[in-house]
Amino acid sequence: MDRDSFRPGPLAEVARVPAGDRWDLVFVRDLRHPPEKVWAALTEPDQLAQWAPFLTSRDLGTTGDATLSTLDGDRHFDAPATVLRAERPTLLEYTWGDDLLRWELAPADSGTRLTLRHRIDKADVAAMTAAGWHLCLDVADHLLDGDPVGPIRGADALNFGWAELRTAYAERLDS
Repeated sequence: MDRDSFRPGPLAEVARVPAGDRWDLVFVRDLRHPPEKVWAALTEPDQLAQWAPFLTSRDLGTTGDATLSTLDGDRHFDAPATVLRAERPTLLEYTWGDDLLRWELAPADSGTRLTLRHRIDKADVAAMTAAGWHLCLDVADHLLDGDPVGPIRGADALNFGWAELRTAYAERLDS
């Protein structure tokens, strides 16, 4: 796909649920690929570099410490990470700074049902977080299809419908 013609796909299933004094954004998406292929996209540094909002210092498929470097243009911000659980190809859980990400992969008729639970500090950042993951996972889906568009990160996301996605997810999460 030509990057300039990239447009976000339909909204994902989302929910915002209390998690103690924090919140979990629950983001559910169906992908047309088997769990093993999706697992590789979630864990392998070369694949993550093509779609995720960060670069990783190592393969995330095993437990232990890592560094996740968020990119925004020429700037990058390193955050400590710890892979807490890596149960190939069904469950990946790691910290990213103060956040906790839990990726659940379940076989589905058409491929994989991916459920991301992203623990956030404030309820009002759920729509922004959902919009960011929406774009990232659209890009990952193209990558898995063998039709990479390149990562869409940071301020660049504004050029690909992030603001509209944030508004749509805010409406969905507040209803």
